[in-house]
Amino acid sequence: MNDPQIRFEQLIAKLKERQYRITPQRVELIRLIAASVGHPSASQLYNQIKVQFPTMSLATVYKTLDLLKEVGEVLEIGLRDDSHYDGNKPYPHPHLICMKCQKIMDGELDAAVGKIVQEVENNFGFRVVKHQLDFYGLCPDCQKKSK
Repeated sequence: MNDPQIRFEQLIAKLKERQYRITPQRVELIRLIAASVGHPSASQLYNQIKVQFPTMSLATVYKTLDLLKEVGEVLEIGLRDDSHYDGNKPYPHPHLICMKCQKIMDGELDAAVGKIVQEVENNFGFRVVKHQLDFYGLCPDCQKKSK
């Protein structure tokens, strides 16, 4: 993961480059995303921000996350309860999702995934533009608890 301050500056620069408004609410959301160590949901980010900005809406959080997705700086992980966001690795990579506690971990299988993408393109003549690979199961902590 990048240094949170450097990541924050990268995200702000990207929005400024595209001439998006930089409001205090967006600055705080971007600061949270840059400093996140996990994969927070929009609701989790909103709950943290509304302490400082009580009149801010959840819609503002989603709009800002959509802008960051649009410029390729946030990766959305769609789960059934709420989408979660990866602001530190905004490129396609595998996620390991615990079906019990909902923890999301990054899978470091980039070389293997690259082979799968190449195989799909070679075998099916399908040009892969974007992909997402998620593995569902039980994390080590939940496995221990179930024994």
